[in-house]
Amino acid sequence: MSHALTDPRDLALIAALRDGLPLCATPYRALGAGLGMSEAEVLGRLRSLCDSGVIRRFGAVVRHHEAGYAANAMVVFAPPEATIPALGKALADEEAVTLCYRRAPSLPDWPYTLYCMIHGRSRDAVLAEIDAIVARQGLADLPRQVLFSRRRFKQTAGRYGRAMTEGARVVGEAL
Repeated sequence: MSHALTDPRDLALIAALRDGLPLCATPYRALGAGLGMSEAEVLGRLRSLCDSGVIRRFGAVVRHHEAGYAANAMVVFAPPEATIPALGKALADEEAVTLCYRRAPSLPDWPYTLYCMIHGRSRDAVLAEIDAIVARQGLADLPRQVLFSRRRFKQTAGRYGRAMTEGARVVGEAL
């Protein structure tokens, strides 16, 4: 859905969100204080921007390492095509799975189509969780790989308002 983004207060709010919410007990109040808006106005404008499709996704980026989760594994599966939607939902519903998505295979070398991320405090804990999930979901016979992260890259949230923060005038343009 397209939305004409002309209200300067919406533009200011989106620009202020570029670097994420303030890390405090009342982030929407703090964000509003810097913009001359009440917490209620910030929440109302964000709701409207989400409802209109200007903001399509609003979520958190958790820095797992800083939270004590030092082992991260992407588990990839090659299930039969017809089972992917149900299996993807089942994996996404697993408490230990933080991300689950589908990708096209890269045949013949990479047949994997279903990916899920699992974080843990140690490699052994992650491997034990993977084994438990495989057993619960009946996946023992599926081809799979476990790919542990070796390096961390900078984690950032979605970036909104590039043109606005560079001084461009945005009118009638969906982000």
